[in-house]
Amino acid sequence: MLFIEYPKCSTCQRAKKWLLEQGAEFEERNIVEQNPTAEELTEWVKRSGLPLKRFFNTSGMKYREMELKDKLPQMSEEEQIALLAADGMLVKRPLLIGETFAYPGFREKEWSEFIRSL
Repeated sequence: MLFIEYPKCSTCQRAKKWLLEQGAEFEERNIVEQNPTAEELTEWVKRSGLPLKRFFNTSGMKYREMELKDKLPQMSEEEQIALLAADGMLVKRPLLIGETFAYPGFREKEWSEFIRSL
């Protein structure tokens, strides 16, 4: 599994601690140092089965500064993915990525169901 995080994010820290407590094996990736590419994001959105909006960090300062709440509905999916690929701080984190899944944000209940199935 790939665990994409922003190390200063308290939710990311909590999720990482939780994964370690579950005995999960994963590779870590700092979202600021190595932002997801448009190709990766496109694939992860497909794997997740979730709307693209779930991949945006809607509570982040950048999201608010750019007034994306009002702009996203007028943007194409390709434009939205390009925006996410341009700045890791716009991406919802942490992200847990595997061969057949992608989970944006830490929801212990969802992650628990998945971890039990491994």
